[in-house]
Amino acid sequence: MKENKLAIFEEKVIRRKWYKDDWYFSVEDVVQVLTDSVDVKQYIKKLKARDEELNNNWGTICTLVEMIAKDGKKRKIRTANTKGIFRIIQSIPSPKAEPFKLWLAQVGSERLDEIVNPELAINRAKETYIRKGYEDAWIAQRLKSIDSRKELTDNWKQRGAKDRDYAILTDEIYKSTFDMSTSQYKELKGINNTKRNLRDSMGNLELAITNLAEVTASEMHNTNNSFGLQELKDDVKEAGKITGKARKEIEEKIGRKVAEKTNYKSLTNNIEIVHAIDKKKSNSENKN
Repeated sequence: MKENKLAIFEEKVIRRKWYKDDWYFSVEDVVQVLTDSVDVKQYIKKLKARDEELNNNWGTICTLVEMIAKDGKKRKIRTANTKGIFRIIQSIPSPKAEPFKLWLAQVGSERLDEIVNPELAINRAKETYIRKGYEDAWIAQRLKSIDSRKELTDNWKQRGAKDRDYAILTDEIYKSTFDMSTSQYKELKGINNTKRNLRDSMGNLELAITNLAEVTASEMHNTNNSFGLQELKDDVKEAGKITGKARKEIEEKIGRKVAEKTNYKSLTNNIEIVHAIDKKKSNSENKN
């Protein structure tokens, strides 16, 4: 499971990170969600001014944790664990406070549950994709790719790669396998300027080939006993060449490109239409 995750409350993103055996949430993100403030930093300043006790304990409640900032770079931002967020919420007059507390209690416990039973993480991911409208065959392939990706990044970490190196190595896999960098691939899918996960816009065949490339890369690391960014990069390039060759042979047989413009909208579209029809039908029946 990833140690950095984006949590979603009412379709708004809240950054969080597993740190010192607890989830730590971005204070600014939480305040923004509850208040819809146009200047969240100024709101927090006024919040502390009117709540003396909160202000006096601000340094204890909040912890600086490295996360991805809004400019896309890693920075230390002000966070609080579930207990700290509850204290901050007490000083925010918002109709969203109570539903947010229930949401926070649920997502705050997820990581602890998943440590005891890792299968819960898989089940939650599956339920999320079902709700988004993906088909069963796609979901099975996507979950397989998540598992393979986790094994690969764990292998990279053990072999001296830093978190910042993962994007570099992944980029090499895409370039060797699909003849596109990550940004070019996302541009093809129409998601280049979004935070959407590229793989959620891949079709079954794309996911299968990407999965094969990453499994092959991991096996090559083990065989070559590779260590350090350069050696790992050599392995992923070679793995990508192998799967890139397979991809081209498949394209010759099926008569089309494996990597196409089809993205998450198309992958979920059919089921979303069914949901829309069902909803319209239900509303009609209720009126009658």
